[in-house]
Amino acid sequence: MVRILLVEPMNLLRRALATVLSADDVEVTGALASLEEALFVARRGRPDILLVNVGLLTNADAAVLRRLDTELTDCAVVALVEKDTSGAVTGELNSRVRGFVGKEIAPEQLAEYLRRVAAGERVIDPTLAVAAWQAGRNPLTAREVEILRIAAKGVPPVEIAATLHLSAGTVRNYLSSIIRKTNARNRLEAVRAAEEAGWL
Repeated sequence: MVRILLVEPMNLLRRALATVLSADDVEVTGALASLEEALFVARRGRPDILLVNVGLLTNADAAVLRRLDTELTDCAVVALVEKDTSGAVTGELNSRVRGFVGKEIAPEQLAEYLRRVAAGERVIDPTLAVAAWQAGRNPLTAREVEILRIAAKGVPPVEIAATLHLSAGTVRNYLSSIIRKTNARNRLEAVRAAEEAGWL
């Protein structure tokens, strides 16, 4: 029996996944909306796999990711990825995650990938691998991606700094680095370039 703890912020998708993954040899032990809550539950339930929305991983702060590494050493992490965020496959999460599966995947194929991960394999959905190869390697760090995602909503640097507990100067330095790495002239162009490349 493969025990899955599902972490997906969208309620409808979370419920649908929990339903379609129920099989003779696959058990969904919980379906939660946040990574922090999942860490708490997983310490008690000890699932085989943490199936988590990749956005929750890329936007998690360093302390949460450290806890993921140290507290759930026997639990494999599998990221649910949308095709337009396939850059995560080649990003910093690559060493932390045992599998990457697309949200467009058929339920039977998803269950098969999870069985393979539980058996010790590393799995990458071929459609994501192709999309990531086409997108190229993401030059942005996890922190830069986090800042750019917030900036894409029109949030000014001072508010980004307050949200992430950084100084405004540090955020401006990150934004300058992002603009340089994306060959953009401003934040708006940087956001557009990163989205088109699949880095956000």
